[in-house]
Amino acid sequence: MHLRSDDFSDMQPIPNACAFGCPGPNDEPCVLSANRNPQLAWSEAPAHTRSFVLTCIDRDAPTRADDVNKPDRRVPASLPRADFAHWLMIDIPRECRELTNGSCSDGVVAHGKREPLGPPGSKQGVNDYTGWFAGDPDMAGDYLGYDGPCPPWNDELLHHYQFRVYALDVATLGLGGRFTLADARGAMRDHVIAEAALTGTYTLNSILRR
Repeated sequence: MHLRSDDFSDMQPIPNACAFGCPGPNDEPCVLSANRNPQLAWSEAPAHTRSFVLTCIDRDAPTRADDVNKPDRRVPASLPRADFAHWLMIDIPRECRELTNGSCSDGVVAHGKREPLGPPGSKQGVNDYTGWFAGDPDMAGDYLGYDGPCPPWNDELLHHYQFRVYALDVATLGLGGRFTLADARGAMRDHVIAEAALTGTYTLNSILRR
């Protein structure tokens, strides 16, 4: 399989418009951005594909939040990192081979999108902004569908966001209601027949953006 985007190339920066947060016009380190999902297209899926799953995962999320977004502090590049899920969509029909820019997300929604858009029949799981905003009364809620990059603006490490499409030999994973990346991975086991990945980078660190 092959996965590509008109919005960025492999290992190249993701546009600000596809991010949750971007640098502000008056030198603010971060303001809310357009939060549009990037255009994605995939090809060369096996003939017996019955559905697709799409994920977007930041592989460089800090494992501690002590220094995150604090003036005069830095998140060191040496800090151990963990996965942070930005998008989880399952049961994508086998006929679907492209998502246009902004077709599944267009703007930041406080407390999370209740019914994110997607191809007919698809289902969207919760992303990890759900846990990140859990203690913030202005933002707390279940964040479904795509919510783009917003790494700490004082992080010394460039973040890598891996978009991955899986071709499955089943039409549905049988998940309903509120489901997570762990739920989807469990249901996918033994059903993945092909996959393809595309990695974009993003940072809010003004030094790394130069």
